[in-house]
Amino acid sequence: MIRNRVLVTALVTTALAAPGLARAADYHHVHITSASPLQAVDWYTRHMGCEPVTDRNDAANCYGVEVLFVPQITTGTSQGTGIDHIGFSVSDLPAKMTELENVGVRGSGVRLQRNDDGSTWRDVPGLFKIAFVFDPWGTRIEMVEDPETLGFHHVHLSAADPDATLAWYRDVMGGTPDSLKGRLDGLRFGDVWFLVSQNAEGLPGSTIERAIDHIAFTLDDLDSAAADFRRQDVRFEQEPSIPEGGRTSAKRAFLVGPDNVRVAVVETGFAGIESDIGSTILTADALGNYDTPDTPWGEPDLQGIWTSSSAVGIPFERPENVDASEVTADEAIARHEGRLLGGIWGYEREWRDTTLEYGSAVSTQAAMIIDPPDGRLPSRITEESTQALAGDERTESPTAATARSPSPSPYGVPAGPEDLSTWVRCITRGLIPTPGGYNNGLQIVQGPGFVAITREMVHETRIVPTTPQPALGEKVTAYLGSSRGHWDGDTLIVETTNFNGGASFRGSSENLALTERYTRVGPATLEYKFTLDDPTVWTQPWTAMFRWDLDESQYELVEYSCHEGNYGMTNILSGARATDAGTTGR
Repeated sequence: MIRNRVLVTALVTTALAAPGLARAADYHHVHITSASPLQAVDWYTRHMGCEPVTDRNDAANCYGVEVLFVPQITTGTSQGTGIDHIGFSVSDLPAKMTELENVGVRGSGVRLQRNDDGSTWRDVPGLFKIAFVFDPWGTRIEMVEDPETLGFHHVHLSAADPDATLAWYRDVMGGTPDSLKGRLDGLRFGDVWFLVSQNAEGLPGSTIERAIDHIAFTLDDLDSAAADFRRQDVRFEQEPSIPEGGRTSAKRAFLVGPDNVRVAVVETGFAGIESDIGSTILTADALGNYDTPDTPWGEPDLQGIWTSSSAVGIPFERPENVDASEVTADEAIARHEGRLLGGIWGYEREWRDTTLEYGSAVSTQAAMIIDPPDGRLPSRITEESTQALAGDERTESPTAATARSPSPSPYGVPAGPEDLSTWVRCITRGLIPTPGGYNNGLQIVQGPGFVAITREMVHETRIVPTTPQPALGEKVTAYLGSSRGHWDGDTLIVETTNFNGGASFRGSSENLALTERYTRVGPATLEYKFTLDDPTVWTQPWTAMFRWDLDESQYELVEYSCHEGNYGMTNILSGARATDAGTTGR
């Protein structure tokens, strides 16, 4: 699994020693999870004013505080845990929030937490201006305007007993009691504030494997400090040791802190863990020959719940500046995360498939198209077919209404439901299940002579016969056509014709002949190839490929319920009628 951590190293010291320690601990880091160190460094550089650390691709320096990113799984946001959020201070908060609002959610992953009146910030009398945002990986960040401390500003804890929590960090770690602006009692570790609020529900949830996994402090001699901790009855989650993959010989230990907060203590010189990015990707040479097991009736067994989330980010066509068939590990992870950030729109993080790192072995494929060899779509027959569809299946296409209406809406002004896409009408998402930011599940169930393939998006199930069946007449058509399957060794080949043209893929027409190949190339990997042959659209057939990961331990296909919640259909049509009335004066 991908594991990722953010290290924040405060380059400060504390004058007051903790009662049980020879000297006070310095605040060292906060561990924030992310699926891509490269994307995380870029995000905190662009939006939090940090700078990349020289000769590192996993660290940023935030006003003297080092933020280090390495891979780690995450199971949710920081809210609801013992570490509710971290804080950054800027010199002009209204201007900063305007900047972030203009950037928006799409493309950057900046999500603003708005106030009840819709504003993005508020002024707290006697304190300072405050606002809240979320990073793309679920970390809640408080933005404040405190000119006395710019940059990384504070760690805000959530506690069942705030006084007891502050006392623990004071007595065990040596924090200096202080009052922020005379309004908020807390502790200071150098320039970093530790603040705490009452948790309304009592004991907060554990921070382990959440967006903020733990906070950490540094000491010169961890073994001596460990003896002091034991005298104070502090419990160890992990005894002092040199961590595997550590960049230096400095030791690290984990303590059980108050309020289910994981607390790390590291020796001076600790510089984080070398992450093995290569183990988090899926390359072509990582898959060898695999002997697919058989079903009880003797057919290759492809059954299970599969997810294509690891293929998110693979461009459909090979970029013009890429010559190789595969990209590097760093490039693969960066584009995977970049595609997710560019496609989350207003969805909460928990609704995205990467929250639990489904299919975390990110693919290094340069492009989905593998034939023609240049990874590019072949030429189109006519100009009309060239303009028919620019996006892939996971991008809703314009409809005929666009051509007859000057409306800025991607659908124009629809006269009726027929002018809207099959997506909006909850009819189908099409036959080829290319991956996106969510709902990437596929379930395969087999019986003698049949294979049932259920797609999570819209919950369509295709029942494909694998024994000879008579072909349908050419006048019998459907959105998903008519499929017939057969086995070629361990590969299921599905041939589909008789399309009605209503669910086009990349501009295909009703004349499309689609050939799909499902091959299990590993115990948990399913290779999916599809060939489109439409002589009325392209000058030659072309083939694309991506892979699915078996994930029956945590992935579940639940009811899609598209029609039940389809307020979009009603609102689009009622809005169109209102536009008609305004245009015609009715």
